[in-house]
Amino acid sequence: MSAPTLELGVNIDHVATLRQARYRDQPTEGPRRVEPDPVAAALACEAAGCHGITAHLREDRRHIIDRDVRRLREAIRTRLNFEMAITPEIVAFALDIKPDIVCIVPERREEVTTEGGLEVVGHEEAITATCARMRDAGITTSLFIGPDPAQISAAARAGADAIELHTGRYGDHWHLKRERNDEIQRLVAAARQAHELGLQVNAGHGLNVENLPLIHLVPHLVELNIGHSIVSRAVFIGLDAAVKEMLKAMEGYPG
Repeated sequence: MSAPTLELGVNIDHVATLRQARYRDQPTEGPRRVEPDPVAAALACEAAGCHGITAHLREDRRHIIDRDVRRLREAIRTRLNFEMAITPEIVAFALDIKPDIVCIVPERREEVTTEGGLEVVGHEEAITATCARMRDAGITTSLFIGPDPAQISAAARAGADAIELHTGRYGDHWHLKRERNDEIQRLVAAARQAHELGLQVNAGHGLNVENLPLIHLVPHLVELNIGHSIVSRAVFIGLDAAVKEMLKAMEGYPG
């Protein structure tokens, strides 16, 4: 039996961040040239071979804006992974556009990017209700959580279809051998637990071509969602080459 293919979802938020640095205060509608266009970036990533596109519509619209998501829903041919907080406005927006997947993430105004995993424990009632609404609409629900046994158990109880393991601490400790090995063991245990509970296991945050090989030790992974390192690498070698380089680094995953 051949090993499963580890799939790549590309997060295009950072393309939108660059656009907003120049055009944030300009109208969001109308025939105007603004660059870089995150939808064009998404299509380039698809052409390079990625398996899905991820975008996070934050409450403050700091990068991705509503119009981007609607255009993505119409334009891409892979799958749309819509990252969101469970606020009434954003939940209603998700139910309107019907992405393939919603990934529920924590959100704090002061953070630059999502810094930690979702606290499912203590918020199960609200998360369970949101998972049920998405399920009724035919939308897969994932929860972005740290490799913590209590959070994984709570994700299963809440009715999530999948989890995305937060690999940020692993990435931050990559150059510290003991710490990175400890984090890998936590991720391995979390993936096994989630798989046993019937959850699909994805992962993301802080991954790049340098630290990705050790992630192959984590079992049952289906998809990695990676954005910042691909967009950063694209500054030097182009988006097509950056996506292909990441896909190459992901080859050989044993499953």
